[in-house]
Amino acid sequence: MQLAEAAAAAGYAADCASDGEQADLLAQTETYDAVILDLGLPKIDGLTLLRPWRQAGNATPVLILTARGSWHEKAQGIDGGADDYVGKPFRIEEVFARIRALIRRASGNVSSEIHLGAVALDTATARVTLAGAPVKLTSHEFRVLSYLMHHARRVVTRTELTEHIYAQNFDRDSNTVEVFIARLRRKLGPAAIETVRGIGYRMGGARCGRCGRS
Repeated sequence: MQLAEAAAAAGYAADCASDGEQADLLAQTETYDAVILDLGLPKIDGLTLLRPWRQAGNATPVLILTARGSWHEKAQGIDGGADDYVGKPFRIEEVFARIRALIRRASGNVSSEIHLGAVALDTATARVTLAGAPVKLTSHEFRVLSYLMHHARRVVTRTELTEHIYAQNFDRDSNTVEVFIARLRRKLGPAAIETVRGIGYRMGGARCGRCGRS
């Protein structure tokens, strides 16, 4: 719970599972950018969950939490399909740094900075610039922009955006996504985010706002 609260405070839309059964249900019914998986979950342990997820084709990046001295748990976790691990006790900052790296790699980005034309987003500092000038965004505007830039040149549906900017227990309303898109266009230029009618939004598929580049 402490980790989930820290994630929310850091600007993530985080769902928390108290045991393995709940974690398995969430994994099968929700889509996530990344999963932090404790191998010592009650009812069903993390490793027992992870292997079937991978066998079913779930490629969501997974960071496992293990006992610091338990090298065999680390090896089993990696062999079972985990992408990275952190030993207990851990620092919250390290966990989030590793999660950011996993999300970047999953979207094909090797640097903490993502560039689309004149728009740059630094995942490590949550800083956004337009042609080098800082752009001030709210936390939800940043989440929307970050998701679109991580999935550049792909059409992202309104439902998908809604699921990734709000936690599961929040009263989700897809109409608010349109509000955030409108605000981002005012700040980044009207053509920065393309509307694909009847489907959703895309960045990088057209000329980018004030930058004049694709």
